[in-house]
Amino acid sequence: MWNDEVEGCERMKIGILQCDSVRTQFQRQHGDYPAMIEALFRQVSPTVTFKTYDVTEGCYPSDVDECDAYITTGSKASVYDAAAWIASLQTFIIRLRNEEKKLLAICFGHQLVAQAFGGKVTKSNNGWGVGVHSMQVALTKPWMEPPLATCNVLVSHQDQIEKLPVGATLIAASDFCPYAMFQLDDAILAIQGHPEFTKPYARDLMGFRRELLGEPLYKVGIESLQSITDEQAIARWMLAFIDPAQSAIVAS
Repeated sequence: MWNDEVEGCERMKIGILQCDSVRTQFQRQHGDYPAMIEALFRQVSPTVTFKTYDVTEGCYPSDVDECDAYITTGSKASVYDAAAWIASLQTFIIRLRNEEKKLLAICFGHQLVAQAFGGKVTKSNNGWGVGVHSMQVALTKPWMEPPLATCNVLVSHQDQIEKLPVGATLIAASDFCPYAMFQLDDAILAIQGHPEFTKPYARDLMGFRRELLGEPLYKVGIESLQSITDEQAIARWMLAFIDPAQSAIVAS
């Protein structure tokens, strides 16, 4: 780990692989995706630092050991789009796994991990997933402290995994998304939902897509925002997945 002491705790450096930006009209109020990720983790740990790499512009670390672990943002792009930056990111994800470097993959990244290792991603027959969805935990791992039987998370996606890659372990599923969270080896943890999103941002995003979503789904999505969400528990899981020693730090 990256040795730097904060109140006696070893610091962790996470590289944010930025795959998109928040729409300009929302950035003043909600910030951009890297800022959302930083805010999420800083709610549960004072020991995490960050560096952002805009992979849509070809920006990558010169060495994978620049950071202790990496995390992807979401993206409006589809992983099966014929874009050079998506192919480059997929290659980098394969490299991270080969070098046993930890990766947290959110939404677009979750799907790209599946595609990179032989899974299949398509547009969901269920249409858009929006608002708060409840995941049922299929398997509780040691890093999942606190343990939860169900976990609520904000979602925003049309695409989802149709087939997991070989060797993947299913962690959680929802009625809408059968492969909502999975683990690949000890290196990759992937989640379809957006623990970094806030409810105000989710509300504005659904408002922007109101006509596209249709009134019935829009109303269901908005009403779901009344549900309690478990983003802090998910953030704790993620940090403990990267480094088990973080369990004691985030619980304090």
